[in-house]
Amino acid sequence: MDVSMYIRVFLLMIHLVQSRDETVIQFVKNFIENEQKPTDLVMNGLCWKKHNQMKLVSELSKIGVRSSNFMNVICKYQRHLVLHLIDLSCPGSEQILLDATERKLFASPFRWLALSNEESETSKEILFSRPLLPDSEVVLAEQAAEGFILTELHKPAINYSMISTSRGFYNGSLLDTRSHKSLYRRRRDLKGHYLTISNVIQDSNTTKYHLVQEDRLELQYDAVAKICWISATHAFEMLKATPRYIFSYRFGYKVKGKWSGMVHDLQLKKADLGTNCVVFIDRMEVVAYTDTVAPMRMRFVFRQPPLSYVSNIFSLPFSRNVWMAIAVCSLGCTGTFYFTSKWERTFGMNPTQLDGSIGDALLLTMSAVTQQGCYIEPRRIPGRIMEWVFFAVLMALYAAYSANIVVLLQAPSNSIKTLAELSNSKIHLAANDLDYNRFVLSPSQTLTDPIHQSIHDRIDNGNGKGEYYHIYEGVERMRKGLFAFHSIVEPVYHRVEKTFQETEKCDLTEVDFINSFDAATPVQKDSPYIELLRVVYKQLRESGILSVLNRRLQTPKPHCSNKLAAFSSVGLMDLKPVLLLMIYGILLSLGIMILEMTHYKIKNYHWEKSKLITK
Repeated sequence: MDVSMYIRVFLLMIHLVQSRDETVIQFVKNFIENEQKPTDLVMNGLCWKKHNQMKLVSELSKIGVRSSNFMNVICKYQRHLVLHLIDLSCPGSEQILLDATERKLFASPFRWLALSNEESETSKEILFSRPLLPDSEVVLAEQAAEGFILTELHKPAINYSMISTSRGFYNGSLLDTRSHKSLYRRRRDLKGHYLTISNVIQDSNTTKYHLVQEDRLELQYDAVAKICWISATHAFEMLKATPRYIFSYRFGYKVKGKWSGMVHDLQLKKADLGTNCVVFIDRMEVVAYTDTVAPMRMRFVFRQPPLSYVSNIFSLPFSRNVWMAIAVCSLGCTGTFYFTSKWERTFGMNPTQLDGSIGDALLLTMSAVTQQGCYIEPRRIPGRIMEWVFFAVLMALYAAYSANIVVLLQAPSNSIKTLAELSNSKIHLAANDLDYNRFVLSPSQTLTDPIHQSIHDRIDNGNGKGEYYHIYEGVERMRKGLFAFHSIVEPVYHRVEKTFQETEKCDLTEVDFINSFDAATPVQKDSPYIELLRVVYKQLRESGILSVLNRRLQTPKPHCSNKLAAFSSVGLMDLKPVLLLMIYGILLSLGIMILEMTHYKIKNYHWEKSKLITK
């Protein structure tokens, strides 16, 4: 073979190498374009020639992709932009894979594109041993004769073998063979992997049996835990996972720096998800949340106090203008009676006749206003006509006034709508005697403002017992009125439906104490199954399954079906303004009597003294 032949072979090899390099660069570019996602490319230890790396960076910049040889420390909210590119045939790729495992770079939201050829078997074996769990998005691009064969890699769990799924082909153009663009629609099969739910049981130990059997018995106990368990079993079935369960005695609170209950189970990875719980900021340090499965609202539930408890009902039947009109008319009638009596005195006097003084005229007017009558009265026709008209008008007003009073005695006030108004009221405050109330109502779990502190002091008096009642006793006290009961509202309403009369349900009111978000299902922090659970829970909600479960197992706020006032006895509280008026009247009459007696004695003393001087 002559020299020219060697030169032609050498040039052909150079052309093939350059063509292959160009193919890889175009493949990476087409792969990113096909993703249709904002991307920042990280080239992990690429051993390519410098001009090839520069060519790749130049081509990617044309489509708006930034590139770097290492991943800068960026905000966690930008991690979904990162696509790691690694060539498994490059020296040091094995160490890069090991470091990525320690730094949890194979977990969501990072993405990986691994280039492979016949020289990268060792790195490929290491890649297959990595924990590529359901939330990881790793694509292996194996070089073929005319391009690349794309394969997705993932494991249902750490101890499972790797699952390879065809992603597509590249031979100058990219063919995407994915069934769905969404990653979590392609990872729905967990191959029977065990997922564990921690169920919080607080109301009754019998829930442990009824929850697993799903027999809908004793619905008044732990309805939230039962709904969460049934929803979880449906979600596991959709994910082709095997359900397991454990039980906990509390939702989970930090005591002396350590977590307890369900949150502790999730922190130690004894459970994958738990029962719906309230979203507190400190809990979000150790758990994440998916969706609201069962409503769990903690509120003060109470009946609005009677209207007479918060205002003077004896002044409410008429408006201020009506009262002023009555006062002006009464003064006018008093003046008319006075001038009429003056005129009648010119014709003579009678023991039952007005004596022409302003005192008698005022006494007759007040007798008419109070519908009591008076033994003195006008004797002539003009005065009697005036008296009859005045009594008739006041009788009509008295009838309207009495009718309004009867209604107002039965009416609720609707005056307590906020936590501040509840704190300032004289309503007795108490709580359901369950574990969560001991923590929720403690100052460490609530805001340190005076309102929350005041309510805490009224419920927890510091003697170790406090105002905590069983739900049956608490609801019964609530039915009698002037009693606010803090609890999860659904079991309270279940008891209300069984014990309250229809008219007693009309004035039920809720006031929020903790002002938190809606309760949601907690999941292990950085769990590889969190997005899968979020998706299936959304589908359960959209299909109406969650709505059906909540309607079957939860009791909503009772509707007021009969707003007609029922008979109720009138207590001293309702008559407080009248009793005060009577007391003030008695005191005033005693004072007037003392003044009259004093005036009489002084007058009699001066008369006796003048009599002695005359003698």
